[in-house]
Amino acid sequence: MTTAARPTFDTARGKDSTAITLQISARDLPGHTKIKYRQPGQGGNADHISDDVLREQLLKAEKESLQKTKMLLFGLVGDQEKTSKVGLITDTETDEIEKRNLQLEQEKQEYLKKLQNDFESESDNDAESLNDDDSDDSDSEDETALLMQELEKIKKSRELEKKAKELEEQEQELENMDSSVLQGNPLLADDLDFVVKRRWDDDVVFKNQSRGMEIKPKKRFINDMLRSDFHKKFMKRYIQ
Repeated sequence: MTTAARPTFDTARGKDSTAITLQISARDLPGHTKIKYRQPGQGGNADHISDDVLREQLLKAEKESLQKTKMLLFGLVGDQEKTSKVGLITDTETDEIEKRNLQLEQEKQEYLKKLQNDFESESDNDAESLNDDDSDDSDSEDETALLMQELEKIKKSRELEKKAKELEEQEQELENMDSSVLQGNPLLADDLDFVVKRRWDDDVVFKNQSRGMEIKPKKRFINDMLRSDFHKKFMKRYIQ
């Protein structure tokens, strides 16, 4: 920020330079005396991560996610939490875990068999329904063909009616135009009792009084003093 508009506390004047006594404003003192560094999240070197560190972080996160998914699949989440609190797993607990794993495998196999049976039954039903649909489609195609023929007949009859109606409307318009032309022309009309109106000032006494009046000549400019209108008028008035 500039300090040009601020008042000078010590004016420039000649004095002894050995003992300098000055009065400096607080605004003229340096304000930023420390270097500011980028904080994390502001970009630059603070947010830069080396490739090795990034690779380690990604591998660690991937390993943790795989372990978590395995625990969820085999039902070992609760058991691991218990063992982490108590200590080592006992033999009875390992037997229970194995039994539970076997039970889960059996349930999975049964569920897969059930899905396969359902899929086969659905495929058989679909084949039967396709055969029924083929027979129904043949009947429906015959019906649709008949319906299309009837629709074409109806369309043709409607088109004929529409054309006849348009011809009637055109004939009616021509008749109306002829009648309007005959009525609009007074010479062709039957009753010739119209009278031409006269102007209101036809029989005025003082009519066309301005015809004989002299019109003032328009002023013109000639670039010659001897041939100008002013010179001619002046000579006619004062010299002749």
